Amino acid sequence: MSNSLSRPPNGDDHVQGSSGAPITLVEYGDYADPDTGRAFEVVERLQLHLGDRLRFAFRHFPLVDAHPRAMPAALLAEAAADAGAFWSMHALLLAHQDRLEDEDLQRYAQQFGLPDTGGNRVHYQRIDRDLASGRASGVTDTPTFFLNGLRQEADTLTATLGKVRNG
Repeated sequence: MSNSLSRPPNGDDHVQGSSGAPITLVEYGDYADPDTGRAFEVVERLQLHLGDRLRFAFRHFPLVDAHPRAMPAALLAEAAADAGAFWSMHALLLAHQDRLEDEDLQRYAQQFGLPDTGGNRVHYQRIDRDLASGRASGVTDTPTFFLNGLRQEADTLTATLGKVRNG
């Protein structure tokens, strides 16, 4: 299993923070995975504490066998990205992981003024690209994090970043 990130974040990624930030955190996540939902709160706290020292990228890794609603949710996030609202939809989907059925996703799309819940070829290609880079990086489960290009276990992420921040 690889311990390093196969492709660093670039202009094709969903990124928050400056490209010049000394700390880059990449997460492979699944909108229907409860662990990804819990990690969202950790990432938010890290962003708050580290401020402009942290650059965060989210990549889709829907585990469709375990979470059949993960792909439709990822497609909706991509549809929102087209409208410039990826991060708002990202937060909504993770806050409502128990409500990802088609009618829920349609309601979220309407809230954002989206014509539908996604699913065009470009959206699938983007998710496939994230999946491929995750597999090339040894990702098998979500959430999986890479801190400055090196795989980091989720349960030690906060402690590691705390050391980076204080060191």
